[in-house]
Amino acid sequence: MKAWTKIGLLAAAVAVALPAAAQDVTLKFHHIWNTQAMASVNVINPWCEKIAKESNNRLKCQIFPAMSLGGTPPQLVDQVKDGVTDLTITLPGYTAGRFPAMEVFELPFMTNSAEAAAQAAWEYLQKYATREFPGTKILAVWTHDEGLVHTKDKQVKTLEDFKGLKMRAPTRQTNKLLASLGAAPVGMPLPAIPDAISKGTIDGFTLPWEPLPSLKLQEMVKYHTETHPSRPSLYSAVFIFGMNQAKYDSLPADLKKVIDDNSGMALSKQIGAVWDASRGPARKLAQDRGNVFLELSPAETDRWIAASAKLYDEWVDDMNKRGLPGKQMLDDARALLAKYKK
Repeated sequence: MKAWTKIGLLAAAVAVALPAAAQDVTLKFHHIWNTQAMASVNVINPWCEKIAKESNNRLKCQIFPAMSLGGTPPQLVDQVKDGVTDLTITLPGYTAGRFPAMEVFELPFMTNSAEAAAQAAWEYLQKYATREFPGTKILAVWTHDEGLVHTKDKQVKTLEDFKGLKMRAPTRQTNKLLASLGAAPVGMPLPAIPDAISKGTIDGFTLPWEPLPSLKLQEMVKYHTETHPSRPSLYSAVFIFGMNQAKYDSLPADLKKVIDDNSGMALSKQIGAVWDASRGPARKLAQDRGNVFLELSPAETDRWIAASAKLYDEWVDDMNKRGLPGKQMLDDARALLAKYKK
């Protein structure tokens, strides 16, 4: 009887252990974009397909696009931290001032390349900013392609043309940038732009080219103003790809390895390159529609750079007040951007 009891206990232990070793895991993936957006088609779907393949379909994504799981875009950082969702891609800058260390890459005129900025941001994150994301495992970080000015009725040709314009901005630093240039900044996340531009709540917006097609924004504005290519672009915004830390910790070792193999510096660089590549096709749609383009001269671009230069000092002072080495952080970010410059 004792022997049979031992066998029964052993069998029960094996029965429990086997499902744990070969468990199937479905990850809830919540984000801001609709299913036609470049990020959905070229980043999110391929990543989910890749982890499914490499895990023999034991890791799967259940994707909730366009905030369909509920809440607002600024709440995504807490949704992934608190386990409401397992995965998200969002902009930390949607929650103004909460992630100040990463804001260094949202200062004006820092970079022309999303691929270079992605690598710089990943290395910088490891040194200065992982503490800003408790409860969240950061899988990748990057910036978008070159940010520029899009307006509905008035073309921005000079610094003075910003006066009186209500301009949408995505982050605290971009709001400060627009104010320094003379515009009236209006902070709002991406999904709110079409309604705001159609109702006249804003006269224009700052965005890279990438998101315009999915929202048909190139049909809602007429003018596009780009800074001179010999200078860094007007602005960038930082994205993070985050996973709930407890969910990651709960995975068996082999599934953790699948996540690890599809995250980090390599993934950040890859996504940055995807954003850079999106510029041409999106811009062409505005060209084909007959929209009006203006490339600023080097001299006029330098006027914009000079007008916004105080934002660097303000950010450094803010970091210093938080007990962080602000000047060193800014210098490191610039050095990393130069290191990875294409």
